[in-house]
Amino acid sequence: MALRHATMNEHLARANAASNDAAHLARILFQFEHAQIISIAGQQIGLLKAYREPTQWYIAQIQITPAFQGQGLGRLLIDKVLAQAGHDRLPTVLSVLDGNPARRLYEVAGFKEVGRDGTACLMSCPPQTAAASA
Repeated sequence: MALRHATMNEHLARANAASNDAAHLARILFQFEHAQIISIAGQQIGLLKAYREPTQWYIAQIQITPAFQGQGLGRLLIDKVLAQAGHDRLPTVLSVLDGNPARRLYEVAGFKEVGRDGTACLMSCPPQTAAASA
């Protein structure tokens, strides 16, 4: 819960979205069976939730504790999901809250806006071949 508060409260407030413990817990539990804890040298520093659906890969959450942000870890996680999606020849989709600086990271990785859902931008990245991601 602390990671969720540390990484999302600012963005949720900007979007006028709920940031209470109940709202955070609901988001944490969403597709929790796909959660992967990210650790460096035994220290838990983040969370990734990504999974394959019949027609696409979906990134539900990427969260890196603030002390480890800006070091390329988020991009590394995105690239791993995109590589798997490319292998499967499927696009990858995600949503990002308006004003969240992670949107720039997603755009650099190849995601484009494809729609809106309230205060979130829906983004998609086409399947990347090995040559395109090299």
